Amino acid sequence: MRLQSLLILILSLCAAVIAIPQEVEVANHRPSTKTSTTSTKSKPTHTKTATTKTTTKIHKPTGTPCAGNTARTRSKWCKYDVNTDYTKTVPNTGVTREYWLSLEDLTLAPDGFSRSVMTINGTIPGPTIFADWGDWVVVHVANNLKTAKNGTSIHWHGIRQNYTNGNDGVVSITQCPTAPGSSMTYKWRAEQYGSSWYHSHIGLQAWQGVVGGIIINGPASGNYDIDKGSLFLSDWSHQTVDELYTVAQTVGPPIMDTGLINGTNVFGNDTNATGKRFQMKVNQGSSYRLRIVNSAVDTHFKFMIDNHTLTVIGMDFVPIKPYQAEYVDIGMGQRYDLIVTANQRRVSDSFWIRAIPQEACSENASPDNIKGIMYYGNQPRTPTTNPFSFNDSCIDNPATSLVPQVPKTVSAADWSDMTDVTVGRNSANLFRWYLNSTTMQVLWEDPTLLQLYNSTSTPNFTASSGVIELPRAHEWVYLMINTSIPVAHPIHLHGHDFFVLAQGSNPWDGVVHTANPPRRDTAMLLGNGFLLIAFETDNPGAWLMHCHIGWHTDEGFALQFLEQESEIDPLIDNDHLRDNCASWNAYDHAFDIEQEDSGV
Repeated sequence: MRLQSLLILILSLCAAVIAIPQEVEVANHRPSTKTSTTSTKSKPTHTKTATTKTTTKIHKPTGTPCAGNTARTRSKWCKYDVNTDYTKTVPNTGVTREYWLSLEDLTLAPDGFSRSVMTINGTIPGPTIFADWGDWVVVHVANNLKTAKNGTSIHWHGIRQNYTNGNDGVVSITQCPTAPGSSMTYKWRAEQYGSSWYHSHIGLQAWQGVVGGIIINGPASGNYDIDKGSLFLSDWSHQTVDELYTVAQTVGPPIMDTGLINGTNVFGNDTNATGKRFQMKVNQGSSYRLRIVNSAVDTHFKFMIDNHTLTVIGMDFVPIKPYQAEYVDIGMGQRYDLIVTANQRRVSDSFWIRAIPQEACSENASPDNIKGIMYYGNQPRTPTTNPFSFNDSCIDNPATSLVPQVPKTVSAADWSDMTDVTVGRNSANLFRWYLNSTTMQVLWEDPTLLQLYNSTSTPNFTASSGVIELPRAHEWVYLMINTSIPVAHPIHLHGHDFFVLAQGSNPWDGVVHTANPPRRDTAMLLGNGFLLIAFETDNPGAWLMHCHIGWHTDEGFALQFLEQESEIDPLIDNDHLRDNCASWNAYDHAFDIEQEDSGV
């Protein structure tokens, strides 16, 4: 359909155990207790590993998938299924899962080259957070960084945080940094199911290694035998990203040295290679679910397994109608759930798993060497297989293939606007990104939620706060993001899944797709292109929207939606927010920490 009135307006504006669910409840709820806590005592500390504790009203939670969910009936989940509208119905499991995570600075060699890193519980990626659809999740995050005087926060990427905005884990927006020696407790509800990740949301810390998987068990739109879990694709450099940030600000995005698959790879050629390849054993005839996560700072990948067709069953936290593909495009921050059937043993016993950097987006010094091995039998051999053919590009997979399993129709816009993406240099001659001529600059010590608490009226946000106020509930927001620069950007929105109404290269033809369009939390804005997104104002909070290229976020490519401001304060544990900020301010005063980026 064509919404000519919208076009005119836009142009004028130039989670380890499983319990049986009990009953159904509406997802849009208010939690009965405050949710975000902080302490200057890290208890428990880094002596804990990937620990999970389950508290439940159910006396005998099962250790198997929910009733009816088998290798041949993955669409079932107790009395629900993959067609249940998870935006309206969430199982009441009565289960709370509790985890302890510790940030630690170490020296590791993910590709055989030793360098300083930051880890979660000593590993890259960190431990996976498991939960079942409907569980509550409590995570205690201790900042035990000693060498690096870094504050931290953890963002639960893609988790809606429905009425739990204070747990979104974004410095300068929902909290102050958690200081070294302090801890923060986050609590949120698993109202979606599928695959995601958690990562630091301060500066470039995520790409020092502070990442880990999130798996929310639930129904699926395709059958498979074995769940192989999360598969992280990342770029990697032998200098730290903090060291490379000067290059990014003064010259432009630096060339990354290589990449990792689930935190490991080799570096160099056959004669001098160091490190170890990721390996995945399969059995002929079995099918495997892979949860692909792009955790790169600045690399768009094409993912494929030589000779094997992939069945795509989910994007971000949205189950989709299954479709088959030789490869998937995956931008930074995006996830795809795939099924691969091991049916090629007659061809070879070892095949390359490939994460191929798209040089239309960014450069990598080892574009043909970010690989793992999928093998049949007992021992992998060096594969001799070849990749599928592809065109180098930085795009999303075809919208016609990304059909949500639970259909939804987007209503007409109640509020619409356009933001134009540009880049320039500031007064210090450093690169900054701009949305409608504004580059975000917010302060670690003065987050949006604290400003709301301290103000008797609407805070006097500055232009650089990047605030867009959305005061009314249940209105449809349409935002057109446009750029004339030939650089693609993965656009990520916190607090919502959005609908992709239009996407492509300029000029836009004015067509808007409102009948069950792709629905997700991260989508690609094409170079010299446009992205029209829509969401409903049904979740009060301060929600960041930003480019998920790490350099660009640090250089101001962000804005924040202040949604239903009058409803936010009762949802926030302001005592703990004040304690969190007091702890950070004391640490900052003692060590004089300098903020050198946009603040998010």
